[in-house]
Amino acid sequence: MSRQQAWELLNEKVESVNLIRHSLASEAIMRALAERLGKDVDQWGIAGLLHDLDFEQTRDDPCRHGLMTALVLANRGVAPEVIHAVKSHNQETGIRRETALDFGLASAETITGLIVATALVQPDRRLSQVKVKSVLKKMKQKDFARNVDRQTILECNNLGLSLEEFVEISLKAMQAISDQLGL
Repeated sequence: MSRQQAWELLNEKVESVNLIRHSLASEAIMRALAERLGKDVDQWGIAGLLHDLDFEQTRDDPCRHGLMTALVLANRGVAPEVIHAVKSHNQETGIRRETALDFGLASAETITGLIVATALVQPDRRLSQVKVKSVLKKMKQKDFARNVDRQTILECNNLGLSLEEFVEISLKAMQAISDQLGL
């Protein structure tokens, strides 16, 4: 599946502007991670862009989140490793994360929430003002962005990256597309 086909599919299946922005942020981080780790940048990007394709349809049944997307992607010939990552990013499916792609997707899509929340408490509410040390500080504050699962973010260690490296890669990736994210 090409990036253009993935983008069209995302826009066909997802209505929420914020969910599209989250998907774009996840894609940007996944592409940056793949580049850093010497992985398939396009494949990792597609995983990031499409991982929440079924979120709006499965909101009331979280155990199905990721599984419906997996069926759509399988029918479109997407690589099995991308499909596994999509299924395993949601712990409710019970599918274990095993590969770098799995851990990358779970940690990348989760850190988007922490980075966005950190940007929104900046005086100008812009990503350009966010620093790595600010995100790391907010990571330690359990009352900040309470719904962000810090343990999932820490799965970046399974990629051979320190938390600081991971935050830096993620923040730079999101800053590079801040106009698309409205931040």
